[in-house]
Amino acid sequence: MYVLFFLISFGASIIGAICGIGGGVIIKPVLDASGTLLPGTINFLSGCTVLAMTCYSVLRNRLSGATSIDGKTALPLAVGAAVGGLAGKQLFDVVEGLFPDPALAGAVQAIALGIITLGTLAYNLNKDRIKTLQIAGAAACVVIGFALGVMSSFLGIGGGPINLVVLYFFFSMGTKQAAQNSLFIILCSQATSTITSLPTVDFSVIDMTLIIGMIFCGIMGGVCGRIINKRIDEKHVDKLFSGLMVVIVLVCIYNAAKHLIG
Repeated sequence: MYVLFFLISFGASIIGAICGIGGGVIIKPVLDASGTLLPGTINFLSGCTVLAMTCYSVLRNRLSGATSIDGKTALPLAVGAAVGGLAGKQLFDVVEGLFPDPALAGAVQAIALGIITLGTLAYNLNKDRIKTLQIAGAAACVVIGFALGVMSSFLGIGGGPINLVVLYFFFSMGTKQAAQNSLFIILCSQATSTITSLPTVDFSVIDMTLIIGMIFCGIMGGVCGRIINKRIDEKHVDKLFSGLMVVIVLVCIYNAAKHLIG
């Protein structure tokens, strides 16, 4: 099981670093499909992996001078996302408490993630025909970031594809610029969400070897993903992103059915 978890974390982090989606949108539904851990535990493991990968990617780009993060936009978005992440975590705890079986909360997550991912795919396939905006002003960015944080934390995915669509549409960013800004936003919101969740995590059911291994795989995936991202053009990144969205929608359908029927 550990080898499978490590491979998923590594592969998801590679794709996450290339596309700017963090990796949680892959790790969360795939680990959920394994049926080995509760949704809350998977949220935490996914969050640790995503945090490690985004931390490496953002710092490495900054130190190498290859960063294209727009501070005037990304910083207030990140602040809003960090606060929204706390609200999203509380929302998940409330939803989980509504059901006698925690697996049903996983079904709600799977359905919501599937719908959002399907919408993201539709936008990505038609974005060349969609007129984009150029939002300016810190207040507007904070509000948009807050909404991003709530959705990403509730879904346990760190942000990912939702961030990219927002950066494409509201700020007219190109694919690779959006990827770097998305990773920065994910880093800030995921750090806040993971740190605040520590007191509520039951470490007696999680082997530290699993946590450390997934964090290591997240960093190594970030290393490989960053190298690949520099060598391919935006068109190939878009194709990879669209293909990934199709797979995630199918996994979400499977997870929702499994939780509801099982």
